[in-house]
Amino acid sequence: MAWVEVHDEVQTGSEGDWSLCFHRCTYHYDDGSCEEGYRFIWRMPNGHLQPARGQARIPDAATLRALIDQAQGKGWLT
Repeated sequence: MAWVEVHDEVQTGSEGDWSLCFHRCTYHYDDGSCEEGYRFIWRMPNGHLQPARGQARIPDAATLRALIDQAQGKGWLT
């Protein structure tokens, strides 16, 4: 098991709708180890992240590019 510490986030959509998020984060594992990385995850209309065991579906290449461009524009994806 792991818990995720989110350092940075960009997202699609508007408040009150489902939005796809792209995170720069650290995965902390039960054995005390950790790994830096990135993830895509859906945020529900109530603002909470969607708990899911599978991957977040990225609806199209334009959405993927938009999230990556936002992260690069904010300086945390180089």
